[in-house]
Amino acid sequence: MASDPSTQSRVMFQATDKTEEPAHRKLGKLTVKYNRKDLQRRLDIEEWIDGQLHLLFDCEEEEIPELEIDIDELLELTDEGQRTRLQELLQECGKPKEDFINGLLYRIKGLRKMSGPLKK
Repeated sequence: MASDPSTQSRVMFQATDKTEEPAHRKLGKLTVKYNRKDLQRRLDIEEWIDGQLHLLFDCEEEEIPELEIDIDELLELTDEGQRTRLQELLQECGKPKEDFINGLLYRIKGLRKMSGPLKK
């Protein structure tokens, strides 16, 4: 009888491992589809944008006007369209914006548009 409970525990343990494997494999596919280097580059660009907006508006984060710079939206536009869209978004900024716009356009060159649920 003592061997029966240990056998059952072992079977349950193996069943638990099998349910975790597909999640692990799915994670592997995710890192293949979205290269970690690309994700890190995008994160670095978003952090750079955040820092530059603080400098442009010269205020705390809570005081920055509602402003969303969507990298994927910019990637769908032509070069001139990207510049125009950024100028529209930064209308309320009183400081010169050209250095920021040029810097952002330079940084997003070569980025690929992200698709699916990760865009959030």
